Amino acid sequence: MTVLLALDTATEACSAALLKGDEVLGRFEVCPQQHTQKILPMIDSLLAQAGIGLKDVDALVVGRGPGSFTGVRIGIGIVQGLAFSAGKPVVTVSNLAAMAQQALMQTGQQKVLAAIDARMGEVYVGAFEAKDGLMQLVGEEAVLAPQEVTSPWPALAVGTGFGAYPELVATLGLDASDITLPDARFMLPLAQAAYNEGRYADALNVEPVYLRDKVTWKKLPGRE
Repeated sequence: MTVLLALDTATEACSAALLKGDEVLGRFEVCPQQHTQKILPMIDSLLAQAGIGLKDVDALVVGRGPGSFTGVRIGIGIVQGLAFSAGKPVVTVSNLAAMAQQALMQTGQQKVLAAIDARMGEVYVGAFEAKDGLMQLVGEEAVLAPQEVTSPWPALAVGTGFGAYPELVATLGLDASDITLPDARFMLPLAQAAYNEGRYADALNVEPVYLRDKVTWKKLPGRE
């Protein structure tokens, strides 16, 4: 029985989730600038509800970004501390992929364009398509001005990027959704697949993803 503990603080939302066999427990709250006060109590309550301790967890999971610089750093720092103290590996999951996975699980939508408002007149964006029950990235994640965003096909739009720039939904031929922020519960299927395949790291080697570090953008298939 795999036991995974996930946390995410990369956006305005703060969330934690626990997978214990087939049971999934979760906590989610939109609480800008309160992540450091909220996340550890969320984790403690999940472990207490499941009747286990941190030592019983096989791996920790964290939203690696993209998101706010401070939020991503908070999540990475907390997961590193927990994983190091317990001697557990860490699985990182894209925050864009988490929203795409939520769309797949809640709506059955097979193609999703996820976008998070990156401020400064830009969005973090990624296209995802379902394969064997998991959302897979198509092309690359990127940070783009709204007018530079493309989609390889009609898809479901998820994320705060479409709230900030609602014209993108019509311009790109997308379907709107009410999924706006990542939730750690939907990181768990992606994390379990990664864990089963050995795609995890020790606490000291966990890497955040900011995307603004990238200066090039490879267009999505069909949009070369």
